[in-house]
Amino acid sequence: MPFSGLTTFGTAFLSKFQCSQMPHPLLEHITFVDTPGVLSGEKQRTQRSYDFTGVTSWFAAKCDLILLLFDPHKLDVSDEFKRVISSLRGHDDKIRVVLNKADQIDTQQLMRVYGALMWSLGKVINTPEVMRVYIGSFNDKPVNEAAVGPIGKELFEKEQEDLLADLKDIPKKACDRRINEFVKRARAAKIHAYIISHLKKEMPSMMGKAKTQQRLIDNLEDEFGKVQREFHLPVGDFPNVEHFREVLSGYNIDKFEKLRPKMIQAVDDMLAYDIPELLKNFRNPYD
Repeated sequence: MPFSGLTTFGTAFLSKFQCSQMPHPLLEHITFVDTPGVLSGEKQRTQRSYDFTGVTSWFAAKCDLILLLFDPHKLDVSDEFKRVISSLRGHDDKIRVVLNKADQIDTQQLMRVYGALMWSLGKVINTPEVMRVYIGSFNDKPVNEAAVGPIGKELFEKEQEDLLADLKDIPKKACDRRINEFVKRARAAKIHAYIISHLKKEMPSMMGKAKTQQRLIDNLEDEFGKVQREFHLPVGDFPNVEHFREVLSGYNIDKFEKLRPKMIQAVDDMLAYDIPELLKNFRNPYD
């Protein structure tokens, strides 16, 4: 299975990582990854033996759909859950929210729980779009109709059908998503080349290199702004400033390569012509 990249998280994680196979037609095309429960309350003081947020981020970059599960009695977003959600930044289009065990409360309480859930998510998920929330009781037991009534039962059944349809669409959309991820990486590489070239150009030829490098690192946000304005680049394509600063501090800027316009042009041509041609070879899953 394509999980060799997880070796970077060490044996502490690998000793807890388990795989299982089951005979089902849906599983011939889809792999489900179930994460451990997110710690909350006093349990948050217990340190995990591996980088839980890092592992979650690794899977988020490679998966096609992310399901955040809540139940009506545990809507609080703990500090660890906030870190996990922050690690999903950039993959907002993949996230779906599932409010499970919703038949344990009546319809009036469900309305309040739904509002509280959206309020809690709005504080940690920084996106103007409203998250898709599936409401229901997703198990093999019949819905508790005594609590939710006939209207609630019908709602839960429709929500379950929608969730299953979303899952069944994953293989159809996987090709489009892979191409989109490739385009995203190509644009990121182009931005990276512009940034590296700009920083290299700002370095002196003889004296004061160490001092100049530290100044560039300290004022990295301003340097990003200069690059963005000079080459008219979208702000949203730039990397996280703090992470870039942390990585940059381990390198010698003076040894960076200069910008090669031909390579930038090759990336632009690929994005403008080659990718649209590639998309023509695949059937549109929405047709």
